[in-house]
Amino acid sequence: MSTMQSKLRETNKTTLSQLRKDGWIPSVVYGYKTESTPISVKERDLIDTLRETGRNGVIKLDVDGKKVNVVLSDYQSDVLKGTITHADFLSINMTEELEVEVVINLIGQSPGEKEGGIIQQPIREVTIRVKPSDIPESIDLDVSELQIGDTLLVSDIRSKVAFEILNEDEDALVLVSAPRTEAELEELDETADAGAEPEVIGDDKAAE
Repeated sequence: MSTMQSKLRETNKTTLSQLRKDGWIPSVVYGYKTESTPISVKERDLIDTLRETGRNGVIKLDVDGKKVNVVLSDYQSDVLKGTITHADFLSINMTEELEVEVVINLIGQSPGEKEGGIIQQPIREVTIRVKPSDIPESIDLDVSELQIGDTLLVSDIRSKVAFEILNEDEDALVLVSAPRTEAELEELDETADAGAEPEVIGDDKAAE
């Protein structure tokens, strides 16, 4: 389990701006036997730790000299700068199950896709209940036997995983739809053209 250092912080805007400028991420830790505490962590440390443990991995966080088992509950980022601007760490009890979001990862190529079918993922993440030490980085779904028209539902994989999936049985994880016909593509083009904004008549006269 990776250990990451943190430091207590003040919450005024000037301090937050300076922390980010110096490469620190304003953060908060809360949860099991931990009062909500404003902290900051080095952005580089967090990135390196997540690469090692994965998005859902357990991190041993040093909070003012106390080691706390946490998971990254949430974070905000600056899309333009590509930086993390805030992080929430949830303190956990390693013996109790918790709910986490896990990514669905498709592996293989379906025969239906080879025939021109379109792979679709209505749901890219599922919510599971699991002990912290057993949290998977992702759930792999093999699509190598899916034909056009086939669908994989949550109910199809419940018995194949070692944890509880909290989504509904009928939630579709992946489906292979038939390729669109020329007539359907033309209809889509016509719909797009019809939705275009009409030209405003009389603007030139009004501008004179």
